[in-house]
Amino acid sequence: MAGRIRDADVALVRERSLIAGVVSEHVQLRPAGRNELVGLCPFHEEKSPSFYVNVATGLFHCFGCQQGGDVYSFVREIDGLSFREAAERLARRAGVTLTFEGGGTTDRTVSSQRQRLLEAHRIAAEFYAEQLGGHPSARAGWDFLTARGFDLTAAQRFGVGYAPTGWDALTRHLLSRRFTGEELVLGGLSKQGSRGGLIDRFHHRLMWPIRDLAGEVVGFGGRRLAEDDTPGAGPKYLNTPETPLFKKASLLYGAELARRDIARRYQVVVVEGYTDVMACHLAGVTTAVATCGTAFGPEHVAVVRRLLMDSDERHGEVIFTFDGDTAGQKAALRAFEHEERFATQTFVAVEPAGLDPCELWMRGGDAAVRELIARRVPLVEFAIREVLGRYNLDTTEGRLAALDAAAPLINRIKDAGLRHGYAVNLDRWLGFLDERFVARRVAEHRAQQAGGGHSASVASAAGRREPAATDPVVIVEREALKLAV
Repeated sequence: MAGRIRDADVALVRERSLIAGVVSEHVQLRPAGRNELVGLCPFHEEKSPSFYVNVATGLFHCFGCQQGGDVYSFVREIDGLSFREAAERLARRAGVTLTFEGGGTTDRTVSSQRQRLLEAHRIAAEFYAEQLGGHPSARAGWDFLTARGFDLTAAQRFGVGYAPTGWDALTRHLLSRRFTGEELVLGGLSKQGSRGGLIDRFHHRLMWPIRDLAGEVVGFGGRRLAEDDTPGAGPKYLNTPETPLFKKASLLYGAELARRDIARRYQVVVVEGYTDVMACHLAGVTTAVATCGTAFGPEHVAVVRRLLMDSDERHGEVIFTFDGDTAGQKAALRAFEHEERFATQTFVAVEPAGLDPCELWMRGGDAAVRELIARRVPLVEFAIREVLGRYNLDTTEGRLAALDAAAPLINRIKDAGLRHGYAVNLDRWLGFLDERFVARRVAEHRAQQAGGGHSASVASAAGRREPAATDPVVIVEREALKLAV
């Protein structure tokens, strides 16, 4: 085993790895004075930026959590790497070949586990892309793409590939490149077959490479091409399992492509699928990203906020797009659960006919997708209107019940002026024509929540009852529990 990395190589890698460039792969930075840049800290949650990078000294420091150091420290902390792993990653990025005091260089024999897995995924992505262009069974993949309006140029732009039929085509290819079976299983590229040997995890699927913010392939999403009743076809969509590289709770498909336009436009559009991201980007909505087989959650919020440099001083927008069906409405309510984590305003864009962005693009072209995003409405308004739609607003009892159900949503709004504005809107939507009554009722709910903690404990003198099953807060919490289970 090689020994320490030579000090001269450590210094050379540091010299060629400008800290602003490395940090900006993870954090949106803006000028903050001579030689300084500032952004939201990637190591803790904060509302205002306190993470500073000094380009003259090559150091970073967060005044919120006190994390700091040089470019090596940053890479170690952000990815949980050892010093050697961080050095190898930076060396590869800088085009430096490391040498070791005990002999040897950064070739296959001394690479860290992480670098080996990244290299395996890079080769796998190339393999899948080649199969899409030349494998006889890939015709089904092309049929899928062309039916949705995607051509060769689009497939190449997003790195779309094809996992061939058979059992071990990729496995044999990677073993021939001197990766071990243990590495392929660890990386989620292969798995143990029923007969004990290694087989590919993905078979006869259209494949999308999923990259981290630095552009490294860390996993794949595969869409089944076989018919539903084909034995062993598996689920329609299959993602890489959790691995040392693939953490789906913090990954956003397309983020590495969208990050520059996100920073320029102060906008993120969150869609639900890989083809939705493709359609949005081709339509000119180049800030679109998607989750990778999981609901939008707290770690996704942190990633989006860093990309936006979301703070009270900078007003961007996060736009969620959902299908217009019941599942889409539930997804919107789940998204609202995280609304208060953003400093910026959140919106929702729902296609009334229930079309997703890809379907809309197929039918109406680029303009239809852009118009969908332009028709966005505030997420809180969407959530309130969705709740009101469950009640009979033709009766006094129904309007009062709807008011009590919507009040907790309004009270989650941080800005007092905006909160009052929605109370006024609620009066108009319900038809009470008594703004003071509605505002007072909303304020009573807020006081009870502040005094008793949860709206479920509001008991009493005012005759409030336990929250019903239709209460939006209960619905959001119930859906979140379902996801957790």
